[in-house]
Amino acid sequence: MSSPSTTLSPAAPAAAGRGHSSPLVLAAILTTQLMIVLDATIVNVALPDIQKALGFSAASLSWVLNAYTLAFGGLLLLGARAGDILGRRRTLLLGIGLFTLASFAGGFSQGPGELLTARVVQGIGAAFAAPSGLALLMARFPEGRERARALGYYAAVSIGGSAVGLIAGGLLTEWVSWRWVLFVNVPIGIGLIFLARAVLPETPRQRGKFDLMGAATSTLGMSAVVYGFIRAASDGWSDPETVLAFVLGGVLLLSFVLVELRAPAPITPLKLFADRTRAASYVGRILLVGGMFGMFFYLTLFLQDVLGYTPIVTGLAFLPLTVMLFGFSRVSAALVVRVGPKPLLLVGLSLSTVALLVLSRLGADSSYVAILVPLLLFGMGNGLAFVPLTAIALQGVDPKDAGAASGLVNVMQQVGGSLGLAVLVTVATTATQHAAPEGSDAAAIAQHAFVVGADRAFLTSAILLAATVLLLAVAVRSRAPQAAHAPATVAGPAESDVDGPRIVAPEDAAALFEEEMAEAVGRPAEA
Repeated sequence: MSSPSTTLSPAAPAAAGRGHSSPLVLAAILTTQLMIVLDATIVNVALPDIQKALGFSAASLSWVLNAYTLAFGGLLLLGARAGDILGRRRTLLLGIGLFTLASFAGGFSQGPGELLTARVVQGIGAAFAAPSGLALLMARFPEGRERARALGYYAAVSIGGSAVGLIAGGLLTEWVSWRWVLFVNVPIGIGLIFLARAVLPETPRQRGKFDLMGAATSTLGMSAVVYGFIRAASDGWSDPETVLAFVLGGVLLLSFVLVELRAPAPITPLKLFADRTRAASYVGRILLVGGMFGMFFYLTLFLQDVLGYTPIVTGLAFLPLTVMLFGFSRVSAALVVRVGPKPLLLVGLSLSTVALLVLSRLGADSSYVAILVPLLLFGMGNGLAFVPLTAIALQGVDPKDAGAASGLVNVMQQVGGSLGLAVLVTVATTATQHAAPEGSDAAAIAQHAFVVGADRAFLTSAILLAATVLLLAVAVRSRAPQAAHAPATVAGPAESDVDGPRIVAPEDAAALFEEEMAEAVGRPAEA
């Protein structure tokens, strides 16, 4: 439910565009971020209608989400690099243009292939627009109160945009059509292109190389693995296409490692994985976000297909979770500098684990009260955990690798969502297929089978989060050796072989906001 932000190298001129109106610059960047964040959730509520209209199977429906997140996560670092080399406003406009065209085409989809193609192109556009957007924000707003305020707005949009997406998706699906969860991006995108051209400054181009092989092998490798899991759900583990997908994915991911070891300017410096705490934070984020995506996916279907909620009511049903997530992320940002990341991580993730265990007991006769309590717990837990999880991923990073390290936070988030959802779809579909028939008619039997599969998915999500708690309890040091937020403001050298501006998770923007406000009022942030 989060999206990227960016750090800058000294090469980005802070005053570039200082002649443009600050509110208009901020409006252009925040609207871009809102559109990208919104698209990750606005489709969720429309999934049942999309399934009926285009003929998706229960297993293949997850590709509507995975096609976007795989392209987005796989190309984020390449998109950031494009901003360095081509200029950030130019890259932002390219990303918005691709995103808008894909949304327009996707709204006219007549079959699964057309919609999934559009979702992939949307993800590519988002990967180019997102990192350049916040890079321009950081260049436009100087250090101190003005930047702290801008980062606070950015964090609010990144977190609150998820709730807006769920509610907007429900409104559009029920009042107009599921197609408008895509069409809605078209007027917004066109308006953004004109506004961005008018008010955003261009940044100087830097000489450098694109690591195209690294981006291609990593993205295609993860896509093949995800396809293997979803294929296994429908055709079994021994199916030749399933086996081929896993083999191909393994070969491509191994090739990615070899490419990065030899690349002169790798998008993923593999030495970042040498630190035990940082590597654990990456794995923990994959597991956490995988469980979260699965919860959203199956709870959305449960609310509409089992409880009979309308799309609007379904979107509103998730609102308590988002309110708790936003509120407790602010609490976490304030506490992490006082108590350190580890206690917040363990308490937060334990709460989220309990929430998923409660959801795994849902039945066809459950009421919303049985869902509300775990939603509140899950929002509290994730709100407490996201900020320190980002902090430990960035602590102790060499300044020249700070951009790549922060970018990996977002890559792991997108990959975790795609891979986790694929695993949970496989688990749920298998459980559904083997569920004992129960019910008086075919519809009741099918509903019971779905509930069995959804409960098994929630239970598996809880196991993933419990594994995350154990991993972080063992791997994370009790107290961070450096200030929790320091890497977020590190600026690397401007040489062409350095990654330059990269992505920082919006949860870290909340921490940044806390630190800068402390500095603005003269209170030093604690180590």
